[in-house]
Amino acid sequence: MKIEILGTGCAKCLKLEELVNEVVKESAVNAEISKVKDIKKIMTYGVMTTPGLVVDGQVKIAGKMPTEEQIRGWIIKEGSSFFDMEIE
Repeated sequence: MKIEILGTGCAKCLKLEELVNEVVKESAVNAEISKVKDIKKIMTYGVMTTPGLVVDGQVKIAGKMPTEEQIRGWIIKEGSSFFDMEIE
């Protein structure tokens, strides 16, 4: 799983990074976490206000701070999608 935290370094962006790291650690999900600070790169996601959170290329939230529960839901859902597939 690839998680990107979009933000130029504001307090909310730093808090989002902290929360994401905590949730990933607690959930034992294998994830690569990176920060995107370049405003041009952030805008390629269609995000005009930060903080933003991208999980596996999909923008989950932008312009406001998600709750820890929201982050957990997105990470666990994406991290478990392989195991949710039906085998025929």
